[in-house]
Amino acid sequence: MTLDAIKTVAVVGAGTMGNGIAHVFAKAGYSVILRDVDQKSLDRALDTIGKNLDREVKKAKITEADKSATLARIKMTADAKALAAADIAIEAVPEQRELKERVLQEVDAALRPGAILASNTSSISITALAAKTSRPENFIGMHFMNPVPVMTLVEVIRGLQTSDETFALTMALCEKLGKKPVAVNDSPGFVSNRVLMPMINEAAYTVMEGVATPESVDAVMKLGMNHPMGPLELADFIGLDVCVDILEVLHEGLGDPKYCACPLLKKYVAAGWLGRKSARGFYKY
Repeated sequence: MTLDAIKTVAVVGAGTMGNGIAHVFAKAGYSVILRDVDQKSLDRALDTIGKNLDREVKKAKITEADKSATLARIKMTADAKALAAADIAIEAVPEQRELKERVLQEVDAALRPGAILASNTSSISITALAAKTSRPENFIGMHFMNPVPVMTLVEVIRGLQTSDETFALTMALCEKLGKKPVAVNDSPGFVSNRVLMPMINEAAYTVMEGVATPESVDAVMKLGMNHPMGPLELADFIGLDVCVDILEVLHEGLGDPKYCACPLLKKYVAAGWLGRKSARGFYKY
């Protein structure tokens, strides 16, 4: 398959990452099939995409006509059979291994032979996920950053089985979207979260141990290290439950106790304090 042959993109999972991925592909001119089993999630996704496009219109980055054309390219569906029309499908469901495996197998069965299947996983082994499908040579990791319409990085992760053709095509596709693809090899957490999550975890420990308040921790990192967001503010933005899930993958995959999630992070998740999405985490929203 060539880059020009990719016309239709399926995005499976209409949450924060899924609607962002659908947004950038539709804006780039691709027909998008956005699939989720929950109609409310699909409705929220369309509303979010519309609001994000409105911001781009207000900033004069796109026109009202561009916005209308982008939305017209997105087809919402709960039917897995609709995925058969896709040239590439990108899974973007929550960061839980069993859920991803189940969804990927369902998507794999619906896709035509030769279509690329990608996962937006932020930490789980691409090699292991690929082995659960019938197309491991056409399987690859595409780890977009949140918020997808704004962030330019895409970690492109090739599994042990990923073909050179699939890898090269995925890199070219990211560039066509206006993203900056960075190739990394398959390892727990890849590069982004293997570096980021220990920082977030250590920041949580400093709060738990009474070294500093969340505000002070974030101020030190923003003012002293020139970070645009402090680690705890960023953790709230990502979702504390997602942070714990990723740390557990790192701990299991690498076997180093330094990746064990801070008890305070686990306590907040148990309380339902997940960050921005629940209106409370290290901060109140």
